[in-house]
Amino acid sequence: MAAPAKLSAGLLMYRASPALEVFLVHPGGPFFAKKDLGAWSIPKGLVEPGEDTRAAAMREFTEEVGLPIASELLELGSITQKGGKRVVAWAFEGDAAQGYLPPSNTFEIEWPPRSGRKRSFPEVDRAEFFTLDVARSKLLEAQLPFLDRLLAKLSP
Repeated sequence: MAAPAKLSAGLLMYRASPALEVFLVHPGGPFFAKKDLGAWSIPKGLVEPGEDTRAAAMREFTEEVGLPIASELLELGSITQKGGKRVVAWAFEGDAAQGYLPPSNTFEIEWPPRSGRKRSFPEVDRAEFFTLDVARSKLLEAQLPFLDRLLAKLSP
């Protein structure tokens, strides 16, 4: 019997002035240190057993980004990533200062591999606003539908 697919929930923060931009995060740690295009994500994380997905999305945004959730949440539905993980997302309007560095949670792994030494890395090492055109090149391919869904929600 196959293990159930993992479920994550996240929030896509956007700002509409002067042009529509979305706030994406870059994963921390040595595996993503030199990756840029196609490596960024919406701030998200695993939903705990029995946890409401919307509550999980808000918790994860706070843990990874540390910014307030300042407006109504717009439902963006879900997508399935390559490894089978399902991601449920909402969007909200918000802002962050230029050069904002999130106070992200950390994780620990053996690094370098087979060295026997454990090192701690931030879950998120960078966060930035991008125009939709740039975001399409930065974002994980499976999460691209969230951009189109956001645009559809904001269009009159």
